[in-house]
Amino acid sequence: MTRRDAVFPPDRHALYDAHQYSPAIRSGDLLFVSGQVGSRADGSPEPDFARQVKLAFDNLNAVLKAAGASFDDVIDVISFHTDPEKQFETVMGIRAQEIGEAPWPTWTALGVTWLAGFDFEIKVVARVPLAKM
Repeated sequence: MTRRDAVFPPDRHALYDAHQYSPAIRSGDLLFVSGQVGSRADGSPEPDFARQVKLAFDNLNAVLKAAGASFDDVIDVISFHTDPEKQFETVMGIRAQEIGEAPWPTWTALGVTWLAGFDFEIKVVARVPLAKM
């Protein structure tokens, strides 16, 4: 078995070490990005929901950039929400600013009861052409 090709952004967050996971794993031209949350550098949740969502996208974009990718390379998204009905409008507003023009990636949104103190998490799979790596 080949060793995992882990991708870390330059500003490594405390959560990666605390919970023992990699922000992303590259396999060929596919990039599997772990769920990104609106954590501050010390790993604590951003308390303001809109800022937490924006910070989750910022953290996601940092991981994508470290792999030589951008949101344009994302093909599949899964997002997790602790209160989807109340959070929907805020998430959709920030999402519209972050994901660019159509065609958009596939997207599955899930309501969950627990995200370790966070209220939003976003996980993606991207295709990063080997020429970009």
